[in-house]
Amino acid sequence: MKRILIVASLLISWQSWAQGEWNQKFEQLGSMLPTGNQFRTASGAPGADYWQNEANYDIDVELNDETQVISGRETITYVNNSPDVLDYLWVQLDQNVRAQDSNTPGVTRTSMSDSIAGKSLLRITRDYDYDGGFKISEVSSTSGEPLRKLINKTMMRVDLPTALKPGEEYSFVIDWSYNINDRMLIGGRSGYEYFPKDDNYLYTIAQWFPRMAVYNDLEGWQNKQFLGRGEFTLPFGDYKVRITVPADHVVASTGTLQNASEVLTSKQLARFEKAKNTFDKPVMIVTPKEAEKNEQSRSKEKKTWEFHAEDVRDFAFASSRKFIWDGMSVKLSTTTPFATSYYPKEGNPLWEEHSTLAVVNTLKTYSNFTIDYPYPKAISVHAAAIGMEYPMICFNFGRPNEDGTYSQRTLEGMVGVIVHEVGHNYFPMIINSDERQWMWMDEGIDTFLEHMTLKEHYPDFNLTWGTPKGVIPYMKGDPESMRPIMTNPEQVLQGGYNGYGKPSAGLVLLRETIMGPELFDYAFKEYAKRWAFKHPYPADFFRTMEDASGIDLDWFWRGWFFSTDHTDISIDNVAWYRMKTDEKGFENRVSAESKSLGGSGDQKASNFEEAAETFTFTGTSDQAYREFKNRVDDDAIKAANENKNFYEITFKNKGGLVMPLIIEWSYKDGTTEVEKLPAEIWRLNENEVTKVFAKDKEVVNIALDPNFETGDTDETDNVFPRQMNGSRFDQYKNSNR
Repeated sequence: MKRILIVASLLISWQSWAQGEWNQKFEQLGSMLPTGNQFRTASGAPGADYWQNEANYDIDVELNDETQVISGRETITYVNNSPDVLDYLWVQLDQNVRAQDSNTPGVTRTSMSDSIAGKSLLRITRDYDYDGGFKISEVSSTSGEPLRKLINKTMMRVDLPTALKPGEEYSFVIDWSYNINDRMLIGGRSGYEYFPKDDNYLYTIAQWFPRMAVYNDLEGWQNKQFLGRGEFTLPFGDYKVRITVPADHVVASTGTLQNASEVLTSKQLARFEKAKNTFDKPVMIVTPKEAEKNEQSRSKEKKTWEFHAEDVRDFAFASSRKFIWDGMSVKLSTTTPFATSYYPKEGNPLWEEHSTLAVVNTLKTYSNFTIDYPYPKAISVHAAAIGMEYPMICFNFGRPNEDGTYSQRTLEGMVGVIVHEVGHNYFPMIINSDERQWMWMDEGIDTFLEHMTLKEHYPDFNLTWGTPKGVIPYMKGDPESMRPIMTNPEQVLQGGYNGYGKPSAGLVLLRETIMGPELFDYAFKEYAKRWAFKHPYPADFFRTMEDASGIDLDWFWRGWFFSTDHTDISIDNVAWYRMKTDEKGFENRVSAESKSLGGSGDQKASNFEEAAETFTFTGTSDQAYREFKNRVDDDAIKAANENKNFYEITFKNKGGLVMPLIIEWSYKDGTTEVEKLPAEIWRLNENEVTKVFAKDKEVVNIALDPNFETGDTDETDNVFPRQMNGSRFDQYKNSNR
């Protein structure tokens, strides 16, 4: 008997393959993921011997507002928690992306057209009067002895005088400077913006100091060059930073301000203390009038602002005499972080009205989905045409017209980018993934939580971005312009969709359709708790989501993340049957009048107006019972089904992605019903599946995926009859869900 079952199973598998290409979509990921070990378990949790190295910084830095130069001196203390002996350390020099010998211009694609704007032409010629990149003047031990170094573009190797053994630490000093870039002219994730009307600068400063690279259990030293798109991978550590700026500047920074009484006026200090104990609305700390006065002062004096930060992977700051500053605190279940914004007058009234409240809303929603926000503050800084994130601070666009008016689109863009960039405090600043390798692990997950935040606090906004419906234009595009999500960001062709929109849409699909909110939310929160202040990799996320939910999702990761297949499932054939009531024998004909869509060459039917096909009910034969002695009640079964409607539907998978089948039935009495079948319905045949549905009511319309939950790229073959004028499907098609 066992042999018969095995042969039958093989026959079914062969038939499935023979009917179309079988791509093993339900096989386990297996060797595509690293083998679980004592460092990272097969369940997705950190192992008993998990380790990560640490880098602590003590930095003095000065910003020269006359020359736009940053100069600094830092002491790095590197702690080797690994089981390995290290003969050298690698330091990242990301400012070298703009150095004269940078690889970035050489690997950047350019093209000609019949008309080119001046700024665009400069991007080709690079005829800038600008000398970028770090100027390293010293690399030495703390006692002043020079250390041998080798600079390889955006990476610097520092050779240690003696090998650094497990459990040991080493401190060394770097002196450096660089010319700050004009973001309007040259671009960049940090730099300055110049305001001609009042002859002032606004500085958003990041990647501003030589930073330790990550050494970990999966790859050893991170050694992928910074080319511009792929972001950063950094170890955690503690920071003590002293920032010297003109005395009339206001500084926003990672970390907690240590000397507020030295850098703020008595009135500003009092407002600051009031804001930290206010929970209903923002309090002005530096008022618009004070900011305008600062704009005109041009102080030649200097002030040093000191900030300390613990357990952060990076450090950034912003400085300007133009800053208005407001803030308030947020009550979470276990923490009370300070939500705050810095912005020039050019940002108002938009920023005063919306920025800090957007920070508050972000911290509330993200904390619910992950862990309570652990840092003391979250800052939103207004800067033109940018959205960029760092621990406790981010730089965001969104500027009203000069008369102060702004459109709904500007408001939604500004709130959206603030939510997104503040949300990056979680991914990757706390759940510290490798941005240089896996763009989706921070951008895609963050876009998902951005969508959930907007959905909760801004329900009137356009909420399609980051959803299955929002990703349809991309999924139905040219396959040659796509890459799998599991692609390094430097090789991605459409970064917005590939790194942000599609991963987010996949998580929305998992939560709302495949797993359900209860299972998804628990597993997602478990991932955040497991990997907070650690370095997760893709397998850790995939495995945790399965481990904590009890759902095998390998088929989903394989299709959505590892391939460029898309969702396109059609209703290919529909046949309607009723039980034959006369007793003259069985005749189950499938005639030319069958309600078929012509998938097998049959005549097409356009509606359910013709009579149903009939089948004859027969008694169950003795042979069907095999060795069983008890029997079913055929008469009762016949009576229960003689008035039912049976709909045999054949679905075809045209796009390659296996997905749940979400069917909306519209009945003759005006009612509707939505029925969901798991994706595993495709497990024996990935290309075509037929299923019979028994209904008490007569069906007039059938719609597949009516609410765009799976991102089906062709809605025209998702309905039967093919023309459904005025149907709910048409309403869904044009809705903003």
